[in-house]
Amino acid sequence: MGKVNKWIVALAVVLPTLLEVVDTSVVNVALNHIRGSLSAGVDEATWTVTAYLVSNAIIIPLTGWLCSIFGRKNYLMFSVVLFTVSSFMCGSATSLAMLVFFRVVQGIGGGALQPLSQAILFEAFPPAEYGMAMAMFGVGIMFGPIVGPVMGGWITDNWSWPWVFYVNIPIGIISIIMIAIFIHDPSYVKKIREKIDYWGLGLIVVGIGCLQIVLDKGQREDWFSSAFITRLAIIAAVSLVLFVIIELKIREPILNLREFKNIPYASANIIQFFVFFVLFASIILLPIFLQQLMGYDAYLAGLALAPGGVATLIMMPIVGKLTTKINPKFILFFGLLLVGYSMIMMMRFNLSIDFQMAAMPRIVMGFGMSMIFVPLMSMAFATIPKEEMGNATSIFALLRNIAGSFGIATMTTILAQRVQFHNYRFVEHLNPYDPRYQMALHNATALVQAKTGVANEMAANGFIYQRLMQEANLFSFVDAYYISAVIIFAILPLIFLLKRPQHTDQPVLAH
Repeated sequence: MGKVNKWIVALAVVLPTLLEVVDTSVVNVALNHIRGSLSAGVDEATWTVTAYLVSNAIIIPLTGWLCSIFGRKNYLMFSVVLFTVSSFMCGSATSLAMLVFFRVVQGIGGGALQPLSQAILFEAFPPAEYGMAMAMFGVGIMFGPIVGPVMGGWITDNWSWPWVFYVNIPIGIISIIMIAIFIHDPSYVKKIREKIDYWGLGLIVVGIGCLQIVLDKGQREDWFSSAFITRLAIIAAVSLVLFVIIELKIREPILNLREFKNIPYASANIIQFFVFFVLFASIILLPIFLQQLMGYDAYLAGLALAPGGVATLIMMPIVGKLTTKINPKFILFFGLLLVGYSMIMMMRFNLSIDFQMAAMPRIVMGFGMSMIFVPLMSMAFATIPKEEMGNATSIFALLRNIAGSFGIATMTTILAQRVQFHNYRFVEHLNPYDPRYQMALHNATALVQAKTGVANEMAANGFIYQRLMQEANLFSFVDAYYISAVIIFAILPLIFLLKRPQHTDQPVLAH
C-alpha cells in the first residue's frame, strides 16, 4: 500500500475524535429543553448524560482487544458509523427511554475513537514529530470540553435540542469516507481468534460501569447515605480488584496492565490523571461560581471558558513544533507551573470581579494545558513498542476519562461540604454582642429603610445572612482552587521519570 500523507491521516482520525469529546459535554446545557420536550424530571433527564459516560468508559479499555479480533480499520469504521447513526436516532427520540438507549449506543460507538486515533497518529508520524501529532490530537481532546457547552447552548437556543445530535451527521459521514480511503491496518495488527477472557470482560464492564454511575450520581444522591450508591461502589471496588488480579495472571488479558512496569509510561499516566482531574473540575467550578454568585446566565458563564479554548488552539501547534527543538520536559514543567498559577489566580476571586478577571485564569490555564498535553503525550509513549500501542493508548484514554469524572465528583463534594463549614464558622460571629455584627446590622437596617421606607430589623438580618451565605460559597470555591493548585505542584517531581522521544526521521509506519 502506498504512503498516504500523514496530515490527511491525522484529519481523518481527529475529526470523529473531536465529535466524540464534544458530545460528552454538549448535552449538559440542553437538559432543561430535553426534559421539557420529553416530559421528564430533572434526575431522569440526567441519565442522558450518565448513559453516554458509562458506555463510553466501558468501551475504552476494550479497544485494543476488540481491534485484535476484528481488525483496527474495521473496528474504527464500525465505531464511526455507529456513532453517526446513533446521533441521528438520539435527535429523533420521542421518549426519554429511547433517548437514553441511543445515548448508550452512541457511547459504545464513541468510546474507541480516542485510543484508536491516538495509536494511528503515533504510527503516521515519526518519533521526532510526535509533538506535532499530539498537537493535532490535543485540539479535539482539549478544545472539545470547552467548546461543547457553548456550542450546545447556542444550538439549543437558536434551533432546538435535536440539532445538538444532528450536527454530528455530516462530519461523521466525511470521517467515514476518509477512513475508508486513507486508513489501513499496519502489518503487525492482525485479526486473531484467541480464547476470549470472559472473566476479564465481565469484570471490567461491571466495574467501570458501576464506578462511572457512582461518580456521576454520587453527589446528587448524597454519596454513601444512599443504599443505591453504596451497593454500586462495593460492586465496582470488588469487580475492579478481581479484574486486576485476573488480568495480571492470565497470558492473553483483555487489558495488559503489565504496561505499568514501564516507569516513564506509569509516571505519565499519573501526571495525566491529576492534570485532567483539575481541568474538568475547573470547567465545572467556574460556570457554577459565575452563575450562583455573580448572576451570569448559562451562555455568559460558558463564554467565560471560551478564551481558554482559544488559547489552547493557538498554542497547540506552537508547542508541537517546540517539542522537536527543545527538551519536552522543560515545556511540560513550565506548563504545570502555568496551570498551578491559574488556580492561584482563581483563589483570588471575590464577589466584585468582572468578566475579564473571570476569563483571564482560563487563558493562562489554556496556555498551560497545551504545554502539558503535547509533550506529555509524546513522552508517555516514547518507550512503548508499536505492537503494544493500541493497548497503551486504551489505558491512557481510560484514565483520562475516569480522572475527569473523579475531578468533577470530588470538587462538587468539596464545595458542598466547605460551604457548610464556612457557614457554621461565620454564624458564630452573628451575635448581638459582636461590635462588627452591630455595625453590619445598623448599615443593613439603613439600607432596607432607604429602599422600603421602613426600618425593618428582621429584613436587615435576612440581608446579612444572605451576604454571609455568599461569602461562605466564595470561600468554598477558594478552598477547591487551593486543593487544585496543591495537586498540580505536587506532581512536578514525576517529570524527572519521563523519557524524551528518540529523534529519528524514520516513521514508525507508512500508511
